[in-house]
Amino acid sequence: MAGHSKWANRVHRKGRQDRKRAKLFNKLSRRIISAAREGGGNPDINHKLRAAIDQAQAADMPNDNIEYAIKRGTGEIEGVSYESARYEGYGPAGIALMIDVLTDNPNRTVAELRNLMKECGASLGSPGCVQWMFERKGVIMVPRDKVDEDELFRVAVEAGAEDIIDSDEEVWEVRTEPEDYQQVYEAFKAAGIEMERAEVTMVPTTNTRVPDDEAVKVIKLLDRLDEHEDVQNVFSNFEISDELMLSMES
Repeated sequence: MAGHSKWANRVHRKGRQDRKRAKLFNKLSRRIISAAREGGGNPDINHKLRAAIDQAQAADMPNDNIEYAIKRGTGEIEGVSYESARYEGYGPAGIALMIDVLTDNPNRTVAELRNLMKECGASLGSPGCVQWMFERKGVIMVPRDKVDEDELFRVAVEAGAEDIIDSDEEVWEVRTEPEDYQQVYEAFKAAGIEMERAEVTMVPTTNTRVPDDEAVKVIKLLDRLDEHEDVQNVFSNFEISDELMLSMES
């Protein structure tokens, strides 16, 4: 069964391949600005900033843009101030949703999200209504064709990874406790292990099976949320058939 991880991988690949990257770069800039504002502009000691920079570089964001965003975050350059917020709710077939945003106008953003979700058969809920269905984990996706399996397992175990999940034909999914994520990530970099996606994220602890006739609505909703310029991350606990996910990707 396919779920949030496969959808997130699809979004990641689509973002890297999309010629019109202005929206993607805008999101990545906000992430860097927010991280620099919270923990300072030195990525060697600000792990959140380090992760944001790595994501920007993986998307081929120009270094000048990255440096500019860092300076905006530290206050060296004046600019718009962004606030972070998390919204929770329910989608088609009762799936759980958590939506992280960075916005300069929270009232506008929540109104737009409410309307968008209503159009897609979803609704916002009260704070905490679905958060209990998720837990924070470090997640590192490693392309299978870019790594020796034995080497991957050796480095992961020695670095303190929690689990290696074999649920995707294209990637290994390595999970860590949040506090162990950085050391596992650095161990992979030092070992030359290529990573397709690496982040501390929210992983569902309970999943909701989506009937085939509702699956298209779910993917449409998730894609529309991801396309919203204020939305940084979307987490869900849906499960749909691998065949249907593959057909929608095609």
